[in-house]
Amino acid sequence: MTDALVDALRAALGERGVLTSPEDRVRFEEGWRYGNGTARCIARPASSDEVAITLRLCREHGARVVPQGANTGLVAASTPDASGSMVVLSLERLNKTIDVDVHGRLVEVDGGVLLSQLNEALAPHGLWFPVDLGADPQVGGMIATNTGGTRLLKYGDVRRNLLGVEVVLGDGRVVSLQNRLRKNNTGLDGKQLFVGTSGVFGVVTRAVLQVEPKPTQRSTALVGCRDGQAVLELLRAVEQNLGDVLSAFEVMSANALDAVFRHQPDLRRPFAELPAYSALVELSTTLPANAIDLDSVLEERLGAHLEVAEESIVDVLVGNGDEFWQMRHHISESLRSDGRMLAFDVSVPRSSLPEFTDRVIALLAEEHAFVRLCDYGHWGDGGTHLNLLWQDGDVDDHDAFKLQLQERIYELAVKDFAGSYSAEHGVGPHNQRFYDRYTSDDVKQLCRVIGECCDPGDLLGTVRLG
Repeated sequence: MTDALVDALRAALGERGVLTSPEDRVRFEEGWRYGNGTARCIARPASSDEVAITLRLCREHGARVVPQGANTGLVAASTPDASGSMVVLSLERLNKTIDVDVHGRLVEVDGGVLLSQLNEALAPHGLWFPVDLGADPQVGGMIATNTGGTRLLKYGDVRRNLLGVEVVLGDGRVVSLQNRLRKNNTGLDGKQLFVGTSGVFGVVTRAVLQVEPKPTQRSTALVGCRDGQAVLELLRAVEQNLGDVLSAFEVMSANALDAVFRHQPDLRRPFAELPAYSALVELSTTLPANAIDLDSVLEERLGAHLEVAEESIVDVLVGNGDEFWQMRHHISESLRSDGRMLAFDVSVPRSSLPEFTDRVIALLAEEHAFVRLCDYGHWGDGGTHLNLLWQDGDVDDHDAFKLQLQERIYELAVKDFAGSYSAEHGVGPHNQRFYDRYTSDDVKQLCRVIGECCDPGDLLGTVRLG
């Protein structure tokens, strides 16, 4: 069989630029957690012009396109549907430019550059891009999803660190918003239209990012807390006393850590009995140790808090930063080995996190006592990962049960706590119905107008914002 679109794409991009065989397509068709479809072909342009040609050809042939970075997303937004008619537009070959401006403390990069590549190029200059993740995404994908990470508390998300972009719109127009200025108050900040919108308004092919001096020293503590309120009191204390050097505040429940130590035998249990919550507190600075000894400062400040916190703090361990972070980073894989799991990425106002978590626990106890909550996350910025686990024999229809749990948890987060059903993972097909439910008609209409301008054929992506 012949395919006129595939032939036209191959003529424009070359043999390496188009993949069609099932064995070549499979890694682009299966998502990291959700999403499993069939692509018509994989287009791999190697320049902005080739991205533009690809989108023009797809529009001429009426083919829908799903832009794809490193395919590390968790809401199925980067994979095709099951129709076999969509073209996956991968930016993995658009990864040559990494132009570092040391004095400007910024870098211009192609959209397909991996985070690891970027930081490798920045390292000789004592710089890094501080959006810190467990995965290795591409820059374009990070912009499309407004990636956060474990050090958002200090450095912010991608949106905060983005100066400019170049995008290709759905009809092949190339729009340059390549601003290199930190101060540019001249009207609409157009780049923000493409941040966190899952690639449905355009494909990011180049970006200008501000970067940060890499810390020369870090100090880490693990603090055992009696309950969620004790966590909040600790957070308030460290922000008031250590705010200038506080770079991360991660929280892990006893259930989450218990799974880690059962499945990661090389990791040592830090406490004889796991407390309700363990808070990972990290300080970092570019100052040398002879100017400030972070370990001593952290020990002193946490010791002072321990005196006033009384029994709400179970124990304080300072040091072993790598070991503490290993615990945090092994939670997801450990939980996946513990039974059926449904993972939630939600946020509520920080002050409401203990009450929200207690409400989830009460809901499960009342309606589904066999479900275990293993929560952890970025309490410093209001985000929490609720992981619900059960065993195969507990329910008859796992898919239907997951839908039921989503309905209940998201309703609780959004309606009762003025929170978000997606703190940092984005919308995607996995969350589309909740976007439709909780987004106002006025916002949808605005997105519809923007979409008609940026993607007149309505061909980009599998998410619908308008």
